[in-house]
Amino acid sequence: MKYSYYLWLFTTITALLVVGIRSNPPGGECGKQHEYALCDDGYCCSNAGYCGQTDEYCAPENCQSQCRTPSPPPPPPPPFTPPPPVSPDDVSHIITSSLFEKMLKNRNDPRCKSKGFYTYDAFITAARKFPGFGTTGSLETRTRELAAFFGQTSHETTGGWSSADQGGPYAWGYCYIIEQDDQSPHCLVENDTVVSFETAIWFWMTPQYNKPSSHAVIVGEWKPTAIDVAANRLPGYGVITNIINGGVECGHGVDDRVIDRIGFYERYCLILGVSTGDNLDCYNQSPFNYGVLKMSADE
Repeated sequence: MKYSYYLWLFTTITALLVVGIRSNPPGGECGKQHEYALCDDGYCCSNAGYCGQTDEYCAPENCQSQCRTPSPPPPPPPPFTPPPPVSPDDVSHIITSSLFEKMLKNRNDPRCKSKGFYTYDAFITAARKFPGFGTTGSLETRTRELAAFFGQTSHETTGGWSSADQGGPYAWGYCYIIEQDDQSPHCLVENDTVVSFETAIWFWMTPQYNKPSSHAVIVGEWKPTAIDVAANRLPGYGVITNIINGGVECGHGVDDRVIDRIGFYERYCLILGVSTGDNLDCYNQSPFNYGVLKMSADE
């Protein structure tokens, strides 16, 4: 009886070992050499019938089963697309990076709230989105427009510098012009440099109610009517000041704010090597019906 029990136990254990050898053979044997036994997970079965994890077992030329799936090769890089050629009339040919730094030399002064914000690349990117801006007319006309644009916008926030000859920083995003608080979520002056430049250029290029655009005035497209002539609104930089803030600054004789605007403009014209043209002030001009600031405040 006892003998039969031990015989049964021996037979059972032997059978289990045989099954174990075929599924996970001792010594790491596998494959067709060993009745197609499998390796443990994570191991490869080599051509010689042994389990392992190195290239000796897993390299495609050395592996017969449970081989690693090779990673697909990375996709080829996209073909190079050259940028479109820059037009010979592009603003960047007039305002170079070095001139931008020279014109706005205090732009990154620590006292300037927008220190480090306004960049040359952002200005060029924004300028190229407005056909005609700095690209209309002769080289002299195009240059004068850019000097006038920077002259007017530089005045809007001088950042503590008292006069144009100090080269006040370009630290505005037309929050001042449209009377938005600096913290307004609608004013992007502190969020997106390109949008801030776009806002200013949009204002420059767009007629304001009963007034022409600043762009049309400086490039000679605007022709004064008989009413304009009677109001002494003649083509020139002074009419642009009238467009921007004539209700406050124009028509009552000499005004320090107008002097400041002219100072910036004259400085930029000197740097860019272009004449200022005539009619720089608006001392004796009747203002248009409303100044931009007053209109914005009333709306």
